[in-house]
Amino acid sequence: MELFSLFLLLGLGVHWVNARGQRQRTALLAEQLHPYQIEKHMEQLTSAYMRALGESDLARQTQILQLQEQAEQQLAADFQNLAEAFAKLPAPATRAFKIALPFVDQLSPKATFDMRRMLETHAKGIGQAVDNTAGLPLKERAFRLMGEMFLMQHSCHWFCKSKTIASARMVARHQTRYEQALQAVSPETRQAYLAITEA
Repeated sequence: MELFSLFLLLGLGVHWVNARGQRQRTALLAEQLHPYQIEKHMEQLTSAYMRALGESDLARQTQILQLQEQAEQQLAADFQNLAEAFAKLPAPATRAFKIALPFVDQLSPKATFDMRRMLETHAKGIGQAVDNTAGLPLKERAFRLMGEMFLMQHSCHWFCKSKTIASARMVARHQTRYEQALQAVSPETRQAYLAITEA
């Protein structure tokens, strides 16, 4: 009975410390996101892309996609500015746990990833998709940019909470699995992302 009580107290303590860290990271990211309209642009683009990708009329599909240029440019600019601002913040506040256990970073630095590098990777990926440096057709470009946006959003949720929660949110919100988003981004984004998360 005493052993059970000890484990219960230990579990409650770990949960409390973990929740406190999650609140701190969420507040930090929210503060950094505040000056920008990233979420608004993402919602607009996701809605438009889904409408365009479901359109059977090629001319109508092209028209919908071409009308998104301003929102795409603004998203890329806002996210680049966010990444640059976040890069000025000091560690360890910018580090997130690969495994949702408090103090695991003190056992091994490899148990965390640096959100500064992650946001830099996503800013580059989104910028390249918007500029279409790969020369993709409009439909494939929209699909890639959706992948870049979804994976970036997953990283933000992972930073604030955990990878498991981030993956569940992506399925609930976008009907997209983590592995699907990872495959939809550019090879450059995927390589840089995996170097951060699996190092």
